[in-house]
Amino acid sequence: MAMSVLCCFALPEEAAPFRKLAAGRPGVAILVSGIGRRNAATAVRAFLAANAPALVLTCGFAGGLNPALKLGEVVVELGPRADPPTVACYHRLADAGAQPAKFHCTDRIATTATEKRQLRRETGADAVEMESAAIHEVCRERGVGCVTARVISDAADEDLPLDFNALAKPDQSLDYGKLAWTIAKSPGKIGALLTLRRNTHRAAQALAAALARAIFP
Repeated sequence: MAMSVLCCFALPEEAAPFRKLAAGRPGVAILVSGIGRRNAATAVRAFLAANAPALVLTCGFAGGLNPALKLGEVVVELGPRADPPTVACYHRLADAGAQPAKFHCTDRIATTATEKRQLRRETGADAVEMESAAIHEVCRERGVGCVTARVISDAADEDLPLDFNALAKPDQSLDYGKLAWTIAKSPGKIGALLTLRRNTHRAAQALAAALARAIFP
């Protein structure tokens, strides 16, 4: 089964707007891997064992580390394999408004502005996320070009309403039982969580629009 482009997302919520735009379009596969490097590497490696896309995009949310990056801004980084399809996609994303950025891949969600400032000082990165380094490594092994295309879901000066790391299962998925218990103990967080949900939905829509402009003729 030949595919021209594989778009990888950690979460269904990240992929949903683009999935709607890609419905019925040939040559585009969407893979939801789960959160974190291990899940991403396992899912992408399995996909590439059975399919041969010309290009892989690692997509989804990213936390802002560079204060200049705003909520909903799409950011892009070219992977180490600079073959013509990869470079062309990178430039199409830039033409669609994506800003060049350096990403830092970490094993935990950066939940506070203080943590983000520290990561910015230590790494010099513009944005932080949890899957792209693993996806780039698998693509390097398979000789496939890879581009990181993500959207800022929380800005550098923004604290998330909860420490989502403490609410994760061993596989890094969200434990909804823990979430419900945490909200029950702190109902004042509900408003901030609803705001976060609205913001991430708009961010996912902005990313979907940029991806569609870059991928579809």
